[in-house]
Parts: sequence; structure tokens; C-alpha cells
Amino acid sequence: MDFRTLRAAAAIAPLVHAWHQWLASSGMNEAADAILAVVGQVPRGKVTTYGAVAERAGWPRRSRLVGRVLATLPEDSRIPWHRIVAAGGRIAFPEGAPSRDRQIRRLQSEGVDASSGRVNLRRHGWQSPAGDLDRWLWSVGDET
Repeated sequence: MDFRTLRAAAAIAPLVHAWHQWLASSGMNEAADAILAVVGQVPRGKVTTYGAVAERAGWPRRSRLVGRVLATLPEDSRIPWHRIVAAGGRIAFPEGAPSRDRQIRRLQSEGVDASSGRVNLRRHGWQSPAGDLDRWLWSVGDET
């Protein structure tokens, strides 16, 4: 972990602790802990998908669970929920929703172009080690 990541983790630790106490009462603590830990690792200027978060958190094929956990974050949360997008880089919120506009603004403030409602995952995607291996194995002639 680099200094920025450690500093960001320390800054959100009290919020995460309060959040975990609430989740413990709802029985989702283990999954939420893992999901929020992964979301907290996504660097500024990068995005990843709900499915990739679920996979990295140890809950494969549970992208909707990731959405549920993020949806219950308090409005003033410092957890970078806006760095999580739907498959293919699509902003998951419907057109005109305040959350959609907030997510696009936050991504653009980090240098991620999301004005079309979609993010270029090749350019801004935060790849998991498995995703990098898949790309290396199957992308013949793609030296990116």
C-alpha cells in the first residue's frame, strides 16, 4: 500500500467502524467488510465493476450484493462508491437521477471521462490480478 492509500484508509476508518456496527445487526457484516475493503482500495482516477468488487471480496457472482452494500452508505460517506460502475463501464443509475449526476461529477473531478454515462474501462479500469491474467492470456496482439 502506498502512503495515499494508507492515509485514505485512516481517514475513513471511523466511518467504516460505525457502518460495520450497523451492518452487524443486519447480518451482512462479513460480506460488507470484504466489499468495503475492496472499494476502499480502488485508486483515484480508476474504476472497477460491481462484479469485479464481488469477485475480489470473495463473493463471486454477487454483484447485486455489492450494489446493496453501497446503496446503504450514508450520503456523506468517504468511501469511494463512485468508482464502482456496472458491466462494460456503464453508470448504473438511471438518466436524470441525482446519484448519477453526483457519480459523474466525482469521476470527472478525478480525471475520468464519464460524460456519456459510460467509462472506458481499458483506459480507466482498475484491473484485478485475474483480469490482468485473462487479458494477457487471451488478448493476442494486444500489447496494452
